[in-house]
Amino acid sequence: MNLRVIGLATAVVCAALLPLAASAGPAGGPMVPPRLGVVPRAAPPAEAPATLPESGNGAVAAVERCGPALTSRDGIEAQTCVLTESGDTWGRTYYRNVSGDELTSVLSLMGPGGRTTQSHCAVDGGDEPGSCETPRERTAGKPARYWAVAEFAGSADGTGPLLLRSGSNSAAPSAS
Repeated sequence: MNLRVIGLATAVVCAALLPLAASAGPAGGPMVPPRLGVVPRAAPPAEAPATLPESGNGAVAAVERCGPALTSRDGIEAQTCVLTESGDTWGRTYYRNVSGDELTSVLSLMGPGGRTTQSHCAVDGGDEPGSCETPRERTAGKPARYWAVAEFAGSADGTGPLLLRSGSNSAAPSAS
């Protein structure tokens, strides 16, 4: 047999097997066939954008990172966020108190280096939405290193039981 034919046959076999080897995955691991038509989802950004979007008048618009909206069986609804704008960061919680009782809320903004700022807010009884904010402070480090937590207590003086805790970095409940 001619050596050229053997060399050509070997090259054809190697060229045919190369795509199969490349798709087989790491040696010794299970071979998982690719699923056609499935496009992997891009992961959400881990940090706030490097540049903040501008509002219509040329000023920098606030960036808001919020946890899920939560509802307690006591009739408190809340969502807590961290806002960053023009080099300042602060916490805000949006709430609705349908319990009919006056409550109190403590909103804490926590940042790098153990920095914490708190606001105490009275929460009127009724169905009207409201909000509570911490004071703005100069952003130290990356905005993604800040988080906020709001706690709602069952009395206007804050001595009642904890009714709801809402955080800006809470994971949304997953369906089972």
